[in-house]
Amino acid sequence: MPTPLLIKEYDPHWPVLFEELRVKLTELLGNMVSAIEHIGSTSVPGLASKPIIDLDVLLATADYFPEAIGRLATLGYEHQGDLGITGREAFSIPPELFAHHLYVCFPDSEEFRRHILLRNYLRSHPAEVSAYSRLKWNLFAKFVDRADYIQGKEAFVKQLVQRAIAHS
Repeated sequence: MPTPLLIKEYDPHWPVLFEELRVKLTELLGNMVSAIEHIGSTSVPGLASKPIIDLDVLLATADYFPEAIGRLATLGYEHQGDLGITGREAFSIPPELFAHHLYVCFPDSEEFRRHILLRNYLRSHPAEVSAYSRLKWNLFAKFVDRADYIQGKEAFVKQLVQRAIAHS
C-alpha cells in the first residue's frame, strides 16, 4: 500500500518542535554529541514540507554509537540501520512523540555535511526556496504516493546540493 503524502506550507512552529527534541536529546546524550541539527525542509523558513521534523545527531566519535543506541532505546527509539546511506543511522520514533526522523551521524559523515550545506544554502537563497516550494506543490498535485513524489524532486534536489557545495 502506498504511503500517503501530505505537504504543508511552512509552519513557524516546526523550529519549536525541533528545539524540544534537541533539548531532550542533549540531556540524554550529553558530551557524546558534537551537534544536533534541524535539517530537511522543515528547517528552512518559507519552504513547503511534509510536516515531519528531520534531525541529525552528530556523534563526537563513532565509538559512542553503541552507547547512543542504548540511551536512545530508553526513550523508545529503535535502531533501524543505515537504510542504505553510509555514515547515517536511522531510528524509528516512539509512538507518543510527534512525527520526526532521527538520524545519528558519524563525525566523517558526508550525508551530515550535505544536509547542513543544503539547509544553509536554502536559508540564504529565497528564490531557490520559492522554486523548490513550487516544485513540491506541483508534485503533490500530481502524485499520491510518497515514493513517486520523492523521485519527482530528486534531480532538482541534486542540482540544489551541487549549487550549495559550489557556494560553500
